[in-house]
Amino acid sequence: MPKSPASTLTTGQGTPPRPRTGVISGYVLRLIREQLDLPQDGLAECLRVSADTIAGWETGRRPLTSVPVGQMLVHRHRLLRMGTQPALLGALDKAMEADVLLSSVIADDENDTPLGAWVMQRDLVEVLAWPLTGTPPEPLRHIPPPRRPRRGPVPAGPEITPVERGRLFANLRRTAEEATAPRDFLLRRQALYLSGYDPSADASAWLTEQQRHPAPDDWLSRWLTSRSMASVATRYGDTDRLAHFIDSTLVDDDRGEAANLAYWAYWVGEIDMELSDDFMASARLGAWEGRGLLRHLMDRLIPGHGYLDLYVHTVWSLLAARPRLLAADPEASGKLAASVAMLLDSPDTSAPARRELDGIRYAIRLAKA
Repeated sequence: MPKSPASTLTTGQGTPPRPRTGVISGYVLRLIREQLDLPQDGLAECLRVSADTIAGWETGRRPLTSVPVGQMLVHRHRLLRMGTQPALLGALDKAMEADVLLSSVIADDENDTPLGAWVMQRDLVEVLAWPLTGTPPEPLRHIPPPRRPRRGPVPAGPEITPVERGRLFANLRRTAEEATAPRDFLLRRQALYLSGYDPSADASAWLTEQQRHPAPDDWLSRWLTSRSMASVATRYGDTDRLAHFIDSTLVDDDRGEAANLAYWAYWVGEIDMELSDDFMASARLGAWEGRGLLRHLMDRLIPGHGYLDLYVHTVWSLLAARPRLLAADPEASGKLAASVAMLLDSPDTSAPARRELDGIRYAIRLAKA
């Protein structure tokens, strides 16, 4: 199988640079150490390892992903007893998972990449995208600054080198282009989604070209392709495709509405991990509650947001499917009412969104009655 140009970039010595495989988890470990107000040798003493080992873990030179599972559990329990915030420990788990995925793509390990092994959720994708966008995952955005001043220049987040970044996106493109068999649909879909983080000048044109490739001949695959492409196009500033997706696949389409709600419920973690997209094809809504999804969407009801129309429509659809949701969560009802009023006052809110916001406002009134 021919390699993409970026996957053969070299260090000048004729061999591709070896990717670091613990960049994200190493940075999270640094955050944990700083929150515990410990120097590297202090954390080393608590975990019963050498200071050099801690330094290697934090830089990714000695990846945490190479630590045996049993030993990692011991370290994790010790960190918990030392007072590590649960959000940081949860982020460490996801960071190790993201490191494995990221390094497998950068290394072009096509026979052992987990990219298409399961349907990814928001908590993993946010950690995975952190070194690409500079935006920390949501659980870490409100972590207080370290009490101990940092010495010397310290990056604001996990970083990968320009060579690693080039290889990552080149290999994602090649993976998407070659994953044409129906059984590889999830692999292709997720490779395309992650390719949407590519800041290269030709990235948008390449993604547009990929839209012309036919999806497998079943309803769910076509629906997911349309949704993924609309999402990526919005990320690049083109909101027309998202408006078309809402109007053509969600409005007045019960199957599309159910798939959209299932997609979102899975994305925010209200549905347990799935190995394929098939769970979205059922017309039934399932047993998930919807409270976590409602709060996730409410936090994103911001005037002028590129995805605002999709967020508004999904809230409207969720309340139609879960009519008792607001009555069971008065705090969310009050917050949603304030967001609806703000959006209706905004000149940037589209006409379709305004109609659905009126419907949401009516649902709020019914919940209070």
